[in-house]
Amino acid sequence: MTKIKFIDARFADPDEDEFALKRRFEWHLRKLRALQDGVSPKVPGDFEDELRWNEDLIAVPLSEKDRTRILRRARRVMRARAKASGLSHLSSDDRRALEAFRGGADLVGIASEHRADEIAAAIHAEMSWMAAATDFLWKAMRRSVRVGEPGFRLPPVLLDGPPGIGKSVWSRELGRHLGVPRCGIEGTAEQASFVVNGSQRGWGSAFPGRPLQTIVQSLCANPIVVIDEIEKAGTPTSTKGQAYGLAEGMLPLLECSSAAVWKCPYYQVGFDMSWISWVLTSNSLSTLPAPFLSRLEILRLAGPGKGDLISFAEREGARRGLSEAALGAICAVIDEVAEAHELNLRHVSRMLERSEAMASSPLSH
Repeated sequence: MTKIKFIDARFADPDEDEFALKRRFEWHLRKLRALQDGVSPKVPGDFEDELRWNEDLIAVPLSEKDRTRILRRARRVMRARAKASGLSHLSSDDRRALEAFRGGADLVGIASEHRADEIAAAIHAEMSWMAAATDFLWKAMRRSVRVGEPGFRLPPVLLDGPPGIGKSVWSRELGRHLGVPRCGIEGTAEQASFVVNGSQRGWGSAFPGRPLQTIVQSLCANPIVVIDEIEKAGTPTSTKGQAYGLAEGMLPLLECSSAAVWKCPYYQVGFDMSWISWVLTSNSLSTLPAPFLSRLEILRLAGPGKGDLISFAEREGARRGLSEAALGAICAVIDEVAEAHELNLRHVSRMLERSEAMASSPLSH
């Protein structure tokens, strides 16, 4: 695991607070005055002489005026450091939250091309009908290993296809196999653009965006951020009539060069958001603007076939602990109606949920 500088801020030594700075200035003033008064400086490497030197310094008197001047200087230095940090405008709670990035943020990478093959094979075994997405992932992982990237990031991708085929499930499997946090956002949410980007303090309720919150909480700079049904995202408008569309607001985050210096509207601080893996899903591309689509790899996917649905039911049913009889009945229903009706994973999941509920309900006498 690699560490990167994630926040555009400077952090002072946490051990050198105002009190420590004041003591250092006092000790320095004692040294200057001791030398001016003819006290012999310490002999380097001589422990006994160093003790003598320290005793001579302690004997140097400091007036109340000296201590007041030193305190003022220490406070000026502390104020200058706070201003130089780039965080002085934040509340103490917000500064404490961002202090976690003093040592940088983690990047999770792919250990080897063999590991990339294993991840792709495992996901494909679970969701073979998502082969186009898994192939795109596999090639991205192998490329990341070959070029020696410090962490893995999936190029921004849009999974377009009918509802209920497992686009979101695929992204969850991706996060599980990569070992990185996953942030899920519904594009249908009224404030979807603010949920992603965050909002400035001028709005009624200000908050940082969910992707940044995920990184702050996990200290991992390359999470997977999934936005479902992005074509349905609304366009909130401020009281001044300014529109904030999700697709337009995401444009800087989808380009590595601009995402690396992205400035959070809430914190008003720069962050390196270029390592996020963006996975977007849609049922239609008709309402999405061309500049937005041009920044994405668009993969058009078909739904699972009858065999895929039966395999999914068997795996998921076994995980839920359903009996063989219950699973057999569900698979028989899928086999019978899949060709006449457009079944998808959601239909199968509801069958499994009903069967599980029936199995756990008490017998009626």
